Amino acid sequence: MNKEVASLKPVQIWENFEKMNEIPRGSKKEERIIAFTKQFGENLGLETIVDKTGNIIIKKPATPGMEDRKGIVLQAHIDMVHQKNADTDFDFDTDGIQSYIDGDWVKAKGTTLGADNGIGAATIMGVLASKDLKHGPIEGLFTIDEETGMTGAFGLEPGILTGDILLNLDTEDEHELCIGCAGGIDTNVNYSYDEVAAEGSAYHIQLKGLKGGHSGCEIHLGRGNANKLMNRLLWGTRQKFGLEIAEIDGGSLRNAIPRESFANVVVAPESADEFVAYVKEYEKTIQKELHVTEPNLVINIESIDTPAKVMDVVAQDALVSAIYAAPNGVIRMSDELEGLVETSTSMARVLVKDGKVLVQSLTRSSVDSAKYDVAQQLDAAFAITKGDVEHGGAYPGWTPNANSEILEEMKLIHQEYFNKPAIVNAVHAGLECGIIGSHYPNLDMISFGPTIKNPHSPDEMCEIGTVDRFWDFLVMTLERVAKK
Repeated sequence: MNKEVASLKPVQIWENFEKMNEIPRGSKKEERIIAFTKQFGENLGLETIVDKTGNIIIKKPATPGMEDRKGIVLQAHIDMVHQKNADTDFDFDTDGIQSYIDGDWVKAKGTTLGADNGIGAATIMGVLASKDLKHGPIEGLFTIDEETGMTGAFGLEPGILTGDILLNLDTEDEHELCIGCAGGIDTNVNYSYDEVAAEGSAYHIQLKGLKGGHSGCEIHLGRGNANKLMNRLLWGTRQKFGLEIAEIDGGSLRNAIPRESFANVVVAPESADEFVAYVKEYEKTIQKELHVTEPNLVINIESIDTPAKVMDVVAQDALVSAIYAAPNGVIRMSDELEGLVETSTSMARVLVKDGKVLVQSLTRSSVDSAKYDVAQQLDAAFAITKGDVEHGGAYPGWTPNANSEILEEMKLIHQEYFNKPAIVNAVHAGLECGIIGSHYPNLDMISFGPTIKNPHSPDEMCEIGTVDRFWDFLVMTLERVAKK
């Protein structure tokens, strides 16, 4: 634990956050954080439930005089995205996140910070443990596996929660009140290919230094996609030099813009010098194209021992063509909300090794028909590979409620506290509200939170001052919840 971070204000949040960051809590590996959260509730003497999916529900009675208020569900997810820089020595299965203060921000050393959504979960713990806050009945809902399928939200059973209002603490801009979000669907391409003996000069190509980030919230920022950029290089060198592919390893997580891609390739010896020069020239071209959004982009190339095998040329050409043709990035902007992405897709993962191919894309849209249309475009692009294309993990969007009572109250509180109006919007990211709302259709829902930048990447950071103000805003909201 970083004691300097743990002692930041409000200590109710930061101390819990640092305790959480001592515990490995990657998606689908949440056993230890589930046990920690369960113990937290039990140590407070509060009713604590672990449902069959692994979600934890901790119930706190209203403070005296507030029993007639509407019940509040405070909700956050306890898993985090595990991403690290290639040169960072860190084991997410055993090591705790190493946070530190950098000016106005809390960051992590070479890894994701876990502020998404650890700050939200730590905030709920602060409310549950408080002795002096005024509030009606509180239910803390800690969901699991939000980042890789929203398993917790899908598995939440009707009847466990009794609250009237849900405050989701997973929005990442201080002044935003989110009232809607995009749905999503995964597209996974899996197949085997024939290998042939390799002959020629072999090279290892590293494309790295990209910013990456959240493939929903930051897809509109024009950042480079390492998988698409590497494929563009492979396409060009295949056409010019007859390049052969031995391995590709690009991206890591389904919901993160890929920051790095690595490839082992083989070219004829007589073309080796010209090939290396071509790669360096391509680096200059891409650096020029993306000099504003990706100032740290580099492409390194080094000679390696010739591998035993490479892809069969027919399979290779089909794969490279399919990746080139596959859609990626922003597809359409919203006609209803200025500046909001309606539909996008991100090619998150490309793995080619030992005769097997895996390509993963995550498509998001606030319009279901558009979401499935892009999925079908990916079908069409990869048809040339004759591989298995499967769609799964589909989840619904969250439709805004224009008549939300809690929204109107929080807008008033925001104006009073910050002396300016809140930004009411929807986000192009997957929040659990849409799924939870399908189980509890009468919940009045809002999402908000402190400012977090670059989630899902090792550049993730949380602005310290916004956490303090976020706590004040939440406390005021709890005090002013309407009577039933």
